[in-house]
Amino acid sequence: MPIDKVWVLAEVAESGPTPVTLELLTEARTVASTVEALAWGPDTASFAGTLGEYGAARVYDVGDLGGALPGAPVAGAIAELVKGGNAPDALFVPATYDGRDVAGRLSVKLDRPVLTNVTDLAVDGDLSSKHPVFGGSHLVTARFAGEGPGIFVIRAKSFAAEPGGGAAAEVVPAPTPDLGATGGARIVDRHVEQRSGPKLDEAAVVVSGGRGLGAAEHYALIEELAGLLHGAAGASRAIVDAGWVPYSHQVGQTGKTVKPTVYVAAGISGATQHLVGMKGSKNIVAINKDQDAPIFSVADLGIVGDVHKVLPALIEALKSRG
Repeated sequence: MPIDKVWVLAEVAESGPTPVTLELLTEARTVASTVEALAWGPDTASFAGTLGEYGAARVYDVGDLGGALPGAPVAGAIAELVKGGNAPDALFVPATYDGRDVAGRLSVKLDRPVLTNVTDLAVDGDLSSKHPVFGGSHLVTARFAGEGPGIFVIRAKSFAAEPGGGAAAEVVPAPTPDLGATGGARIVDRHVEQRSGPKLDEAAVVVSGGRGLGAAEHYALIEELAGLLHGAAGASRAIVDAGWVPYSHQVGQTGKTVKPTVYVAAGISGATQHLVGMKGSKNIVAINKDQDAPIFSVADLGIVGDVHKVLPALIEALKSRG
């Protein structure tokens, strides 16, 4: 039996609600009778159709933040709604920078704990959540006790986004209370990640490299292969920590979670922390000269060989196909 009401913290980009927002709305439909969203920005109403299509019956609009960091004003607006007697059973928050900031501040305002790193949910009387621990080798189940909404911070790609065909969501203002000095922080500049091709966590094909590449300059092979496959280039934590590639490329427990149609792991041994971020991929191709590398335990196709020979051969074969 579903719970009564779930709110979803909806993050909106220029092109519309983010993929993780649509994933959380879809899951909320499966566990709750009523789904509502909370959003902010200069024109939330223009996205009411998409939010409604994915399950939101109502959108509480915090409005244009005027360059303020979202954490304080959005958490303040949510707390006012809850204290006004309109509390949901649960709040689903994406595990993004802004989402985690909102969840932490809201936790203090409502004196409620937060369950983080959620990868699955189930209703058995109450709403419970699943959390990978020890590098993803074990799953633990948790649930909230006491009065008040449960705050769940949920990892991207934990659920599939599926439209439900609902009508446009009703937009209701959710004004921000006086925040005092807390609301004084402002965004003064933005730096957009330079990339070509699809985003790492949205790509249908991901090619990732690891320490087996041997040196930073060999990462160019990963980028070239990813480009030929119209995919995105990823990396293991080892080479991110070594400074070979930016953190934005990292796949794994402390990086991005990806679920592409094809995932190519080149020179990656397959530490548990990396597997957590990619083992949900539909087809996994592993290239490693160590036939006992853990990555082969999850691979659909394993190539035992030197990446410096295998990758150039793959690249040449793709180029020859025109």
